[in-house]
Amino acid sequence: MRPGRILHPELAKALATCGHTDIILVTDAGFPIPKDANRIDLGYYAGAVDVLDILKMLRKEIFVEEVAFATEVKTHHPALYKDLQEIYTGSGAVFKGTTHEVLVEEIAPKAKVVIRSGSLNAWANFALTCSTDPFAWFTEEDVTILPAYVERRRRISENEVPSL
Repeated sequence: MRPGRILHPELAKALATCGHTDIILVTDAGFPIPKDANRIDLGYYAGAVDVLDILKMLRKEIFVEEVAFATEVKTHHPALYKDLQEIYTGSGAVFKGTTHEVLVEEIAPKAKVVIRSGSLNAWANFALTCSTDPFAWFTEEDVTILPAYVERRRRISENEVPSL
């Protein structure tokens, strides 16, 4: 066993294959997952494993530059929205509002990995755009840092709370 590391072998492997701009889709128990998706099924009964547990674990394992989700989360499930803000505060990630239809029809087919939870948490479907460590790149003095990295470094340094 690897202490403090993901024990699920398929999940560990799937995360290791992700690179900058790849999408990891974390879904509730009922999300319609495309038949050809790289599906990691962590739902083993209603309510477990919860989507928030998966997001908290991923927050420790990968760099995320964007979290896309249905804008209704903010108004129709404010407790979930607050939990999402707590998870991604200081991560440098930005929130992007979209629709459930876009998540199903456009994002899910492009996702490199789809992680299904057992969550019955309404509106709990999140597309995470993978990134890199913004402090590990552009460290040489004669290399110009990209503006997106400057901005992510700022959001992390200021412990910014993301919002829609």
